[in-house]
Amino acid sequence: MVEFLFDFGSPNAYLAERVIPDIERRTGVKFAYVPVLLGGIYKLTNNRSPADSLAGIKNKPQFLQLETQRFIRRHNITTFRKNPFFPVNTLQLMRGAVAAQFEGVFEPYFRAAYHHMWEEPKKMDDPQVAREAFMSSNIDFDRLFARAQQPDVKDRLMKLTQHAVDRGAFGAPTFFVGEEMFFGKDQLRDVEEAIVEASTSAPNELKNFKVGGRRVASRRIVRRRVGEEIAHDHEKPDGGRDRSGRLHRRPNR
Repeated sequence: MVEFLFDFGSPNAYLAERVIPDIERRTGVKFAYVPVLLGGIYKLTNNRSPADSLAGIKNKPQFLQLETQRFIRRHNITTFRKNPFFPVNTLQLMRGAVAAQFEGVFEPYFRAAYHHMWEEPKKMDDPQVAREAFMSSNIDFDRLFARAQQPDVKDRLMKLTQHAVDRGAFGAPTFFVGEEMFFGKDQLRDVEEAIVEASTSAPNELKNFKVGGRRVASRRIVRRRVGEEIAHDHEKPDGGRDRSGRLHRRPNR
């Protein structure tokens, strides 16, 4: 199984998710989306947000911003906007994600939440703002967020967050290929290599992992062929995104 652990409050998780459909297309694997509460992970691991940990440090914040811009250019991401209300308390949004999974409406909810957090940014921890935003995206806010207050939803989010920490997570985005963990959007190339490599070592567990239509056997070959596939995608005018056939389609707004 390949898992993407996310919190809507993480801009890096948003940027990473914009790349996932390309990896899914190249490898034939579908990522499992796992909601976690980033604040809970920080508390459980005694970690701090970058905004706190980088406060007062010279040069490093500017370099990280440069790296983010490089990532955005490399993957031809045109939708991202900084949220002027950042940081946003995402407790209710993440409970909403769990409720949406329970109710079978995760895909439109997920897209709407990211749209209003990082594409047309809003103060999504304001209940009235969130309600108007989700209603504008055809999400039944009142029903879904009433469901989000139920004990089973709260318990599920807490367990997913604790389980993430038990497996080694300390932030978001975090990825697992089987039990191998990767952290951060810049690890996506390694994630893809691990997916392809896993197809040769455990073909019955992870099926149809191919690059360029061929199975590959070594990390070096995997890296070369993954690189060729990524380069081929980036030669396309749209960065290789097949918007008509993506596994995660955007709802009409």
